[in-house]
Amino acid sequence: MPMNRFGALRTIATAVRTAARPGSPGIGERLTSLPRLFAATFRGEYAGTSRGRLLMVIGAVAYVVSPIDLIPELALSVFGLADDAVVVSWIAATVVNETESFLAWERLHPRTGGAARETVQGDVLR
Repeated sequence: MPMNRFGALRTIATAVRTAARPGSPGIGERLTSLPRLFAATFRGEYAGTSRGRLLMVIGAVAYVVSPIDLIPELALSVFGLADDAVVVSWIAATVVNETESFLAWERLHPRTGGAARETVQGDVLR
């Protein structure tokens, strides 16, 4: 069990270091990009992640904040928190990695209000 906690802490530390790199988007920018990431993924505009992966993140957050999970924490003390530490570390790493990719994609595919439109030149047949 201690290895899981140390691994979880290492994962969180790596995610924080990645998010805090010079020139890298800050935590605030990453968090505010999440609704756009979800929307673009579910609309099919962004293929850098899957709907399933994003739903897993939502499920993981729900698991950590769930009152049902409070019982093992109360009964097992520190050991009950180990599973939460692993899940939180996965959430942190996933959010950092997914937002890193998404924000890079957004810089290359700027939106011009509404849906992106593509201009096609050619003959029009009547």
